[in-house]
Amino acid sequence: MSTVATAVAIMSGLGVLFAAVLAAAQRVFHVEEDPRLEALVDLLPGTNCGACGAPGCAGFADELIAGRTSPGACTVADPETLEEIAGLLGVDVGMAERRVARLKCAGDEGSVRRLAGYAGVPSCRAAVLVDGGGRACPWGCIGLGDCERICSFGAIEMDDGGLPKVDPDKCVACDKCVEECPLDLFVIEPESRRLFVQCNSPLEGEAARAQCSASCDACGRCAADAPDIIEMKDGLPVIHWHREIEPHPRATWRCETGAITWIEQQGDRDG
Repeated sequence: MSTVATAVAIMSGLGVLFAAVLAAAQRVFHVEEDPRLEALVDLLPGTNCGACGAPGCAGFADELIAGRTSPGACTVADPETLEEIAGLLGVDVGMAERRVARLKCAGDEGSVRRLAGYAGVPSCRAAVLVDGGGRACPWGCIGLGDCERICSFGAIEMDDGGLPKVDPDKCVACDKCVEECPLDLFVIEPESRRLFVQCNSPLEGEAARAQCSASCDACGRCAADAPDIIEMKDGLPVIHWHREIEPHPRATWRCETGAITWIEQQGDRDG
């Protein structure tokens, strides 16, 4: 037998052997797929946003079947779909507390002092690498709309003052804006947390106000008016939600710059 023929015979034998091993392994280790999995994936929105904490809708479906999460953890699906998913699984919807993206900056074009014009690539990330977009405050929003462009749900729009505004009805807390902002100005907060600090500057007093009239100047009035939940740290108010104390808008009443705000909700507007 020639060398070539021998090699072919050996390779063929190995192929048959490996095929047999794989077939045996498939029989031993095969896991039956839950028939509900495909139905769940079809019901889920398919956005793969990750807001539920799972790696996409298929991963969320796996978590649902395993009982490690509830349908209500999906912040994109409408209530009727969540009820259908719950019915398919025979569980409660288990609505999680709604979360939204919020911006730690109130410094619009009318508030922040300009050092220079910016004519570079219209991107916050690019401006940070150059000169911060020519704005005096290096900790505030640059206003070039990277967050608006990255939002798949149309929940962010740039307003007339050059600040991104989040529509809480459209926001699904997917974290894309958090990851996209080069200055880490977006945070994801439970919607029920109505007290919010709209500043990221560590400066105090006149130094802070000279850069931005909407910045926190570390006066400490908010902490004095709500000492049970707020303390000053590194020039900014820190809200201690873990203390489980009901916040009150009085913490904002004496803030002269508007750096700490009480977020209006639908019930306030209806009333």
